[in-house]
Amino acid sequence: MLTSAGALLAASEGGGGGGQTAAVTPLVWAAFFALIAVLLLIDLKVVMREAHEVSTREAAIYSAVWIALGVAFTGVVWFWMGGSAAQEYITGYLIEKSLSVDNVFVWSVLFTFFAVPNKYQHGVLFWGIFGAVVFRLAFIFAGVALLESLSWIVYVFGAFLLYTAYKLFTSEGVEVDPEHNPVLVRIRQVLPQTEGYREDHFFVRENGRRMVTPLLTVLVSIEFTDILFAVDSIPAILAITKNQFIVFSSNAFAILGLRALYFLLAGIQDRFIYLDKGLGIILGFVGLKFIAEGIGGESFHIPTWTSLAVIAVVLALTFWLSWRHQPESMSGSSEDTETADATTESEHSD
Repeated sequence: MLTSAGALLAASEGGGGGGQTAAVTPLVWAAFFALIAVLLLIDLKVVMREAHEVSTREAAIYSAVWIALGVAFTGVVWFWMGGSAAQEYITGYLIEKSLSVDNVFVWSVLFTFFAVPNKYQHGVLFWGIFGAVVFRLAFIFAGVALLESLSWIVYVFGAFLLYTAYKLFTSEGVEVDPEHNPVLVRIRQVLPQTEGYREDHFFVRENGRRMVTPLLTVLVSIEFTDILFAVDSIPAILAITKNQFIVFSSNAFAILGLRALYFLLAGIQDRFIYLDKGLGIILGFVGLKFIAEGIGGESFHIPTWTSLAVIAVVLALTFWLSWRHQPESMSGSSEDTETADATTESEHSD
């Protein structure tokens, strides 16, 4: 991991903390991909070496580690590409991390719908995140190419973000209907599927036939939802910077820690009652930024530090207000759950 990070620094010419932005060479991309591969390999071979139920304590530790890595990479960007690029990176990281919380809640709905045992969920999410990193890379390069070749596309991106902001601000929450998802319906039609799960396998051979398990259907669902969420988050970060490396690295570090974040937040998603409103404000802000800068150019340019401050304040207020205004029914249900757990333990001891 340190070798890959070192290669990132060594690849720059005349880096340092100044305003000069180093060129992102193929060596830099290779080093960053190697860093991501090492992190994923550690997760696969050390953290997830066998299927198990992830405890809240374990999820909290891994979430803290992933967040620390993502934030620490800001220092690498600062030293190598300068303070302005570092601000763009951390702003993109915050945008992606905050928007990904809704993604986490959708995973919870999918796992509940498909009745996926807890001990197999981490494995599905590992491969889901791996696919998400690949898809994000393609989306980022496509998005930047469109912005560079079609000047009017900035208004399309801005309008789309404003529309999404409106939907988030006026919605009652994320809606998911896996039963009528056209992709999943098609999979069931063309691929023979086992009746139940076969441990953590996606494919099995039974009675001489190659079959898929319901776990593959869950994986496809996760990839499909991530693509939908990427359509929102990628334009939002492109409103901050057009540097593909900054956009991709902030995206990658933000989504790599989502598995741990899922196990930490899945049981308390209903407590974030103002999350959609906060995300709506953030997307509305970056959408207006896109359009204003497209119309007025540099005269309407909003500095990155201003965007970072707005996003940080909105997120802080969102979580603070959600914490302060918990519905009474939620506290009651929490107390009921604790009582039920205590009763169950008492019955087992008898």
